[in-house]
Amino acid sequence: MPEERPGPDDLALDSRAEGFGERLLGSLLDRAHTMPPQLIAPLIAQEVARIGGRDVTVLLQDYDQMTLVALPGEKLVVGGDQPIDDSLAGLAFQTDEIVERPWGDVVRLYVPLLDGTDRIGVLVFTLDRVDEHHRRLVRRLAGLVADMIVTKNMYTDRFFQARRRKPMSLSAEMQWQLLPPLMMTTPQVAVAGALEPAYDVAGDSFDYALNDDTLHLCMIDAMGHGLSAAVMSTVAIGAYRHARRADVELSELYAAMDSAVADQFGPERFATAQMAALDVMSGRLRWVNAGHPPPLLLRAGRIVAELDSPTTLPVGFGGDTPIVTERMLLRGDRVLFYTDGLVEERLQGGIEFGDTRMREVLERVEVHGVKLQESVRRMSRLLMVERGGATTDDSTLLMVEWAGAPAHELATPADPPELPPG
Repeated sequence: MPEERPGPDDLALDSRAEGFGERLLGSLLDRAHTMPPQLIAPLIAQEVARIGGRDVTVLLQDYDQMTLVALPGEKLVVGGDQPIDDSLAGLAFQTDEIVERPWGDVVRLYVPLLDGTDRIGVLVFTLDRVDEHHRRLVRRLAGLVADMIVTKNMYTDRFFQARRRKPMSLSAEMQWQLLPPLMMTTPQVAVAGALEPAYDVAGDSFDYALNDDTLHLCMIDAMGHGLSAAVMSTVAIGAYRHARRADVELSELYAAMDSAVADQFGPERFATAQMAALDVMSGRLRWVNAGHPPPLLLRAGRIVAELDSPTTLPVGFGGDTPIVTERMLLRGDRVLFYTDGLVEERLQGGIEFGDTRMREVLERVEVHGVKLQESVRRMSRLLMVERGGATTDDSTLLMVEWAGAPAHELATPADPPELPPG
């Protein structure tokens, strides 16, 4: 028998009650626990249909952060790619807000898929009408869908394959598997990163972790290109995580990475590195520099300082104990860490792209005051365009914003909603 869809009268009566939302999301969660990955697509379409939705498309972010690509699957509409910078789906992705487009007597909804604050993609479907009750429900539905995709992604290749628009090198595959989420946001602090070239990156990588009141950051640029650089970067990041989880100081993190790289690759190989720790309560930033350009401090859309510090040798060379430098940040300050591939690229005629051009691009993006993750995405893409659309070396951006707002109220449950009469 054909599947029954709720009619307008049923929707008007039921979907406004909190009980309907609980049943809808609860059913999705219960069924998703043991659902094989290939059945996630029809499950999403079925749940959207329960609120009267149809023509469902799930769009995932491509690795280059320029395009949203459709996830194939039963009962999903699979269309063409959607550019993030010039589409309604892209607008929802950039702003983390629902976008509605009336089309005749119906409404097309573009709902951001957020796993926490990490942007996964966009859920798109059509409803006959939209009110605040629908908006509340579809936000929660999209959040649960994003969580499902991230969880199932851990034991299937299908979501990886859907996101790729061209072949990826083995070294890039290793680096993407190594990375944490590209972004994280809390009331206290936000962090976002980008890697180029997305499909062929080798020696560049970054890592971060928020442990209680300290945000730990690390950036690596391993010597060489291709697989050997990716292997060295993997060892360096692994040594960093191993030492960080033992709660050691920044100087000891450097020593652990230095020893691991030297032991595995000998005296002729090295990786430049930068490690930092930000106290998210006070705004105190501490860092050590082992061969990277100095970070840039941005305030109100402008670069206000280079965070100069004494440097030590890259990891693998057995350098002296690094000197830890400190800086107190103001609320709203952003700090950009980057690798030298960003400025050393040669343009036509052999001219180096250079620090001045890079700073101009950064301020051009920052002046718009967009969210941190969107700022980093735009910086990465605009820098690539300014360098002629290609790069001969890896380049990495890692930016942190200190907001300093309290977060404890998030652990306090909200008042339960009032039950509808009757």
